[in-house]
Amino acid sequence: MVQNHGQQTNEGTDRNAAPVMAQTGALPGMFSRYKSSVEQELYKAVPGSGAGTGSSEAYRLLRYHLGWVDQQGADMDSSLSQGKALRPTLCLFACDALANDFTKALPAAAALELIHNFSLIHDDIQDRDVERRHQPTVWHLWGIPKALSAGNAMQCTGDLAMLNVADLGVAPETALRVSSILTESYIEMIQGQCLDLEFESRTDIKADEYLYMIACKTGALIRSALEIGALLATDDAATVQAFARFGEYLGRAFQIRDDYLGIWGDEATLGKATGNDIRRRKKSYPVVYALEQASGQAMNELLRIYGQDELDEDDVQRVLAVLDEVGSRENAQRLTEEAAAQAMDALRPVSLPNWAQTEAEDLIDFLARREY
Repeated sequence: MVQNHGQQTNEGTDRNAAPVMAQTGALPGMFSRYKSSVEQELYKAVPGSGAGTGSSEAYRLLRYHLGWVDQQGADMDSSLSQGKALRPTLCLFACDALANDFTKALPAAAALELIHNFSLIHDDIQDRDVERRHQPTVWHLWGIPKALSAGNAMQCTGDLAMLNVADLGVAPETALRVSSILTESYIEMIQGQCLDLEFESRTDIKADEYLYMIACKTGALIRSALEIGALLATDDAATVQAFARFGEYLGRAFQIRDDYLGIWGDEATLGKATGNDIRRRKKSYPVVYALEQASGQAMNELLRIYGQDELDEDDVQRVLAVLDEVGSRENAQRLTEEAAAQAMDALRPVSLPNWAQTEAEDLIDFLARREY
């Protein structure tokens, strides 16, 4: 965990250096460039990070979920349990690409990461997931009531962090606008989560319904990250909208790939159990596609299995077999690659420096082919 309270600068990866290629499995270069600055801004924003306050259990739960401390509140040196910080990275990238300076977007980047993590704490409760990022989930350790409170506190902290853009020379009307964009996006996110939970008890979901759900649940916050970053860099409406569309398609690619990994990914790499999406009857894209394409005995099997309250291992294996029969795996990858191409097309009207164009391409390739 970074605990350096020094000045944040454009230090990190050289933007003119050779990019880290996505096929190596490593994160694209933009993640390492902004990592230190994001961590420092988060550390300033989260309550309990200052001297004499860390003993509070409420604050400890937030810091534990973020991967900064262990269950007892002791600092952790490893980044193993910390997330990719995708949303704040995208926000800073957009601002940097358009203004050659990301510092005024740092409070917004922290806010986006905190809002995302509030949703994860609550999602883990709803999904009954006992592990995230290679460590036990908050609710599994401290119970649902305390986890709910921790998620709520994380949300409030994110809202407050966003207001700090006003201290960096951002015009009051722009500060209010980016705060509004963030709030609107996580209202969409919550709507998407409700639809996702509703889908668990349905077997008549269509692909269009699914795509709308993920546009809300996953896409809204990713879209707003790029839109906010662009808005803090320029007042050109067309440019801001292009970055918003870029984020919309990135969100689609990210979530469908996530669904793919939730079924066919490697558990050790992901840091959470695969197959759980099927076990809890989650209607991720591969299953939605199968429900639309299957017929005869395969369809009867799917309806029988997803009509049960609980699935055993034989049921899971049968679902996997049907997914193979109808080509769900290949179709999910095709749809991911289509969304990736649409994301790249969305940025074509924008004149970007060469480094930003290259990194946008690397990011798209990584999100479409990532293994974690």
